[in-house]
Amino acid sequence: MTAGTYETTVQARSVDPEFRATALSRYERTCPVSGVDHAQLLDVAHVLPCSDYPEYRADLSNVLVLDKTHHAAFDRNLFTLDEEYRLVVQPGFETESELLERTVLNRDGERVGMPDGSLDAEYLRQHNKRLAWV
Repeated sequence: MTAGTYETTVQARSVDPEFRATALSRYERTCPVSGVDHAQLLDVAHVLPCSDYPEYRADLSNVLVLDKTHHAAFDRNLFTLDEEYRLVVQPGFETESELLERTVLNRDGERVGMPDGSLDAEYLRQHNKRLAWV
C-alpha cells in the first residue's frame, strides 16, 4: 500500500447560517428518526436534492434535520418518509448495525414525530416517485 498527496478542486455550497439555525430550531435540535440531539452531529437534509432542484435549496419546507448517519442513509435511498411521515425502508436493506436496526429497520411503517408543517407533502411525493421501490 502507498499513501500520497494530490491536489484537487472542490466545489462547495454556501448556506446562510440563519437557514441552518432556523431548520434546527424547527426540529428542536433533534433528529426525528434517531433522537440525536447534539447540533454538531445534525445535518439539514434536502428532500429534493439541491443538484436537481437548486430553486428549493433555501426552502425550509424541503429540508428535514437528520443526524449524519441517517442523512447519509436517506440520501442513499435506504429509507424515506411517506406523506404521513411514516418510515418506509428499502426492501432488501440489510445491516448489522444495531443503531440502524433499532432506528430504521425495526421502525418500518412507524410514524416519525415531525414538526407541524415542516415538510411540503408534494416534495415528499416527488422524492418518492424517483424511488423504484416505493
